[in-house]
Amino acid sequence: MSTLIPARELVKRNTVRFPGESSEYRAARDALLAEEIELRRHIERVAEMRRALPPGRKIEKDYRFEGENGPVSLADLFGDKQSLVVYAYMFGPQRQRPCPMCTSLLSAWDGEAPDIEQRVALAIVARSPIERLIAFKKERGWRNLKLYSDTSDEFSRDHYSIEADGSDNAGYHVFTRRDGSIRHFWSGEMGFETADPGQDPRGAPDLMPIWTILDTIPEGRGVDWYPSLEYGSPGAR
Repeated sequence: MSTLIPARELVKRNTVRFPGESSEYRAARDALLAEEIELRRHIERVAEMRRALPPGRKIEKDYRFEGENGPVSLADLFGDKQSLVVYAYMFGPQRQRPCPMCTSLLSAWDGEAPDIEQRVALAIVARSPIERLIAFKKERGWRNLKLYSDTSDEFSRDHYSIEADGSDNAGYHVFTRRDGSIRHFWSGEMGFETADPGQDPRGAPDLMPIWTILDTIPEGRGVDWYPSLEYGSPGAR
């Protein structure tokens, strides 16, 4: 393993200076840059640990879904890929409209899906009937996401996407297919129990591009703003 150059040494190599910036700004910005370098390194360490996980449990159940072109199995969702990402979308039959946060995330993913699927299969699973999912997909203008209905609720129940009261819970799951065996590889497990004081529960890395952008502005994420399905009309959220 190569020895990393200390972050503060790398900062000294940075020649970016903006016209009129003060010495106080540059000192503070250099200190922040050192932390950004350390953050990048920590993200890489966590990703390496994730990739090194031992084999997960073997999937023995024959999970079935209803897709836009008919019934499919979990194995079918892989297509020609060795790995599969399944996102559990909070749009169950008890909801009049889908979760705005999930929808914001998936709207971003819709544009990225053709790129993502060069490396991994991607499936969006919700508990509403497929006709309802297709109708909202058209309303939202999604072109690339593949939506599936968990008609039996079995997959959703086994993967913590149904609360005790029957409501939805979002989920992010990775499965692998090696030598004919499908295994669970990794799932997001950060929630209310692991949230820090004063923060909404969220995973790391954060899957929503919007928060990454808002984290770069002085106002930050805010404490009471969340994405909406529509803007400019009462009750849009």
